[in-house]
Amino acid sequence: MSTEGLESLPAGELHERAVRYAVRHGDVGFLWNLLKIIPAAEAASGHETETTADLSRVSALLSDALAAGEGHLGDALRPVYIDYLSKHPDA
Repeated sequence: MSTEGLESLPAGELHERAVRYAVRHGDVGFLWNLLKIIPAAEAASGHETETTADLSRVSALLSDALAAGEGHLGDALRPVYIDYLSKHPDA
């Protein structure tokens, strides 16, 4: 899908496509990068307390990664999903 087409999708759909593609293709690098940037995305979306908790608990990060397509967090991560999906047009 083109970058323009991806831009029109909601954050939840971008998240689902990117994570599904990464899991299906064993792209641990993308998933790890997502885990690393979630705390910054949460802080940018006004959830500083979640940032502190995420930095101290890997399990929270994994949970966040699986649900990171919703609400303000999903919106904050839209550019990451669009960049990833535009590099993998078969996703």
